Amino acid sequence: MYKRIIIKLSGEALANDTGFGIDQKKMNEVVRQLKVVHDKGVEVGIIIGGGNFWRGRQADPAMNKATADHMGMLATVINALALQDCIERNGVQCRVQTALAITEVAEPFILRKAIRHLEKGRIVIFACGTGHPYFSTDTGAALRCAEIGGEALLLAKNVDGVYDSDPKVNKNAVKFDKLSYMDVIKKELKAMDVTAITLCMDNKIPVITFALNERDSIIRVVDGEKIGTYIGD
Repeated sequence: MYKRIIIKLSGEALANDTGFGIDQKKMNEVVRQLKVVHDKGVEVGIIIGGGNFWRGRQADPAMNKATADHMGMLATVINALALQDCIERNGVQCRVQTALAITEVAEPFILRKAIRHLEKGRIVIFACGTGHPYFSTDTGAALRCAEIGGEALLLAKNVDGVYDSDPKVNKNAVKFDKLSYMDVIKKELKAMDVTAITLCMDNKIPVITFALNERDSIIRVVDGEKIGTYIGD
């Protein structure tokens, strides 16, 4: 279905039942699916969040926004290194590239080097989002997808698509099977932040948002099965 993709994973996808830290069983299941997709010949880039360790100004609302965001970027590095280790233990080469320079533990993001890794069959994990405060990891995922020439952005969430309201609050919430980029913006839907969805629209990157906890969901999306919500033209 795709030659090159970006998969966006939330930090919570790796967390234990308390929503904190890393659950090795969950990580192993994610990596199992990533290996299947990789073995199909798909070039895989990953953006990962850090919400299982730090989210925004959670400690003190008075905290400087830029400081809080930089702390969040460092949290994504913890997840990226853990995921890299698990991927390589499963026999797939993997590289972590960071938007902030942390050369002792990972490569800095260099576009041509990232593309070369993908061409050589390595999974590349992009940490630290865009490297700038005030931008979400969703925007980082859209940016990296555009830069590497990704054919689709896959958003692995904890809900099975985009709804007209929060399905956890409203039991009558309606799920959308397909949306245009402008639908997401005009309806103020929470699929992605406006910066991220606009970047995808400008670069004609289709977005598929789906539930990570459904069996083989990553594999099924890559195979072209219509699950979750498709956002595009």
